[in-house]
Amino acid sequence: MGDGVRDSNQQTRGVRVLVTGATGYVGGRLAPLLLEEGFNVRVLVRSAAKVANTQWFGQVDVVEGDAMSRASLDDALAGVDVAFYLLHSISTGAKFDDLESAMARTFAEAAAGAGVKRIVYLGGIANDENLSKHLESRRSVGKVLASTGVSVIELRAGIIIGSGSASFEMLRYLTEHLPAMVTPRWVDNPTQPIAIVNMLHFLVAAARAPEHVRGVFDVGGAETLTYRNMMARYAKIAGLRRRIIVRVPLLTPRVSSMWVGLVTPVPASIARPLIDSLINKVVVDPAKSVLNVLPPPPGGLLTFDQAVKRAIERTNAPTRWTDASRPWVAWDVAVTDPAWTGGTLFVDEREHTTSASKEAVWSVLSSLGGTTGWYGFEWLWRLRGRIDSVFGGVGMRRGRRDQHVLRVGDPLDFWRIVDVKDGETLLLRAEMRVPGQAWLEFRLSDAAHDSANGGDAQHGAGTHVVQRAIFRPRGLAGRLYWWVLIPFHAIIFPGMLRNALAHAEKRRD
Repeated sequence: MGDGVRDSNQQTRGVRVLVTGATGYVGGRLAPLLLEEGFNVRVLVRSAAKVANTQWFGQVDVVEGDAMSRASLDDALAGVDVAFYLLHSISTGAKFDDLESAMARTFAEAAAGAGVKRIVYLGGIANDENLSKHLESRRSVGKVLASTGVSVIELRAGIIIGSGSASFEMLRYLTEHLPAMVTPRWVDNPTQPIAIVNMLHFLVAAARAPEHVRGVFDVGGAETLTYRNMMARYAKIAGLRRRIIVRVPLLTPRVSSMWVGLVTPVPASIARPLIDSLINKVVVDPAKSVLNVLPPPPGGLLTFDQAVKRAIERTNAPTRWTDASRPWVAWDVAVTDPAWTGGTLFVDEREHTTSASKEAVWSVLSSLGGTTGWYGFEWLWRLRGRIDSVFGGVGMRRGRRDQHVLRVGDPLDFWRIVDVKDGETLLLRAEMRVPGQAWLEFRLSDAAHDSANGGDAQHGAGTHVVQRAIFRPRGLAGRLYWWVLIPFHAIIFPGMLRNALAHAEKRRD
């Protein structure tokens, strides 16, 4: 750890911060980052169960309560130095702005009563005269929070680029699903997107800022782009064909939100206020720039392309895998995010409980491929390898370096070993030519541990095995590829698991 980081941690040691919205996109990432930076962290959540599976759950003080309840806020804000206000209500209905104002007033009054020194609020850039209802509500919330005398740093941002951000997921799905699209006039409005990692930097920096720093500051990334530019550049980075975008003046925000709700998994109730905001110019005012009062991120602001590459890379693995120490993990989707975030991920999951020991099962699974084969339908595997070779892929000619030893980085037919935990986990990444990214995973656990959840083995014996084929499609071609293969998956994958476990049971006998 460098001296600068050590000094910063010493400055924040003992400083208690409250994170509201810790089950949301930004809050779920901010809480662990604050812990790393040395802050004493408390979170206010409606249900502790929603954060119980996070890696940081045991390191924070959790207060269950409602942000509209003064009693809950009094408990949460007691002894707090800095409170992060990351709450919004855009999905609650047409009168979300009234609810947001009432919630902000209750919070501001509670913060003043508790002696909170600073509120850090994440709002939206609102420099146009005629604002959307969403941005007007965001601006009003900032004014309400500052109305009781508590020092407020209001950071106003535009589109946040990161896997899991509603705005980014809308951009991602529209671009990936539609090779050609008819768009409203807002597609050519300027905006200044910012990478989530840079946004988090400024939030933490706001908590550390000197006492005299207060007010409203615009936060943006390194470039100003239009939505058209962003879709075109996303397509290029994602390896998609050039998208055809035709602008027409007839699509209203209401129609656009219904269309987004149909084409993407982002609910129309969330898409509508976001689309409304696209009618505004969402660009940093240099006079209000956050860089006038807070230090820039180490290494500077990320470009749009850099931010998108990070976001795409962080959907390479299923989002429920949270062991960040493994070399293949590069995810940025929190377990608190809605199920629709993180990009499309198709999964074929099979599980079975066998009377064979974990050692016997692992011995069989770790010998897959090469001269052993894939335990059934070998002709289909060979056919897939030949097709891959015809199209310039690696085919199945590589085999294995060692038929019984698994090493991370080794080839295994047309797969590559990317993660191994002996007796527990094997993860293979496909290197065949496919319109997307594919993995094959096996996870082993003691059947006794799983018997309470319906396992059929007796206590103290047997193994529970989960086999997952995972595919992240690239564009429409990727989705068609998966759908065409569904009948073959229904034959190959159950048979492979069943035959492999039968072989393990024979070894025991």
